[in-house]
Amino acid sequence: MDPSKPILCVLDASSYVGFWVTKGLLSKGYPVHAAVQNTDIMDYQSILVALKGCSGLFCCMDTHHVYDEKMVDLEVRGTINVVEACAQTDSVEKIVFTSSLTAAVWRENILSEKDVDERCWSDKEFCRKMKLWYPLAKTLSEQAAWALAMDRRLKMVSINAGLVLGPAVAEENSGSTISYLKGAAQMYENGVLAVVDVKFLVDVHIRAMEDSSTGGRYFCFDQIVNSEEETVKLANILRPLISLPQRYEVQGKEAFAERLRTRKLHKLIEGTA
Repeated sequence: MDPSKPILCVLDASSYVGFWVTKGLLSKGYPVHAAVQNTDIMDYQSILVALKGCSGLFCCMDTHHVYDEKMVDLEVRGTINVVEACAQTDSVEKIVFTSSLTAAVWRENILSEKDVDERCWSDKEFCRKMKLWYPLAKTLSEQAAWALAMDRRLKMVSINAGLVLGPAVAEENSGSTISYLKGAAQMYENGVLAVVDVKFLVDVHIRAMEDSSTGGRYFCFDQIVNSEEETVKLANILRPLISLPQRYEVQGKEAFAERLRTRKLHKLIEGTA
């Protein structure tokens, strides 16, 4: 550990992204409080204990199960407790909040949008109507975090990640992966189905914490899946969560227009290189 570096907290360090963020911080010499969610993510006092002495928090809330309507409320309430706990400390200066691209892309008239960027939010009523519980949980949680952070004057950055890929992701992050991919065909056709390698995602998280100029939302992905060939590659990566017929052959090379924009992410990467 580098004694000159500040103590940082990762919650939930047992989630797929939280584990890799923790690993990335340790490799850079940061002392880390790795807080693990057991049965109750709303245990306010336990959150305060985990945050003691920390100057920053990585909030990586994800369930290990497939998202349902009940999980939406649990994640929102857990998020509120975490942000409120940060506000009650004397040490926490910044929150890096892991969100999702699905908190920005879902709406009934998505085809009327020329670009989808950090100013966009998913339509909550549309998500409820279509039972898109993962996007709804991410939208409501992120909005609650922003409202409370602004009210408590906490500095916060949200990282809106694409579908996370990485080592053993199909086995270790199956619930979130399946939940993210509900409605995948519509995202694909609308040019907003994107993926991100977990190691790149971790790098962006750490840069966002270290760079004092960061603020607001950052879309984070390294590829848009918009052709049949890329879809087949994704399916093979996610086996056995997604299965293709044996000897499946790509039928065409048509690609859908890419609709997502990452200007802010490019500035962050270039500015901290």
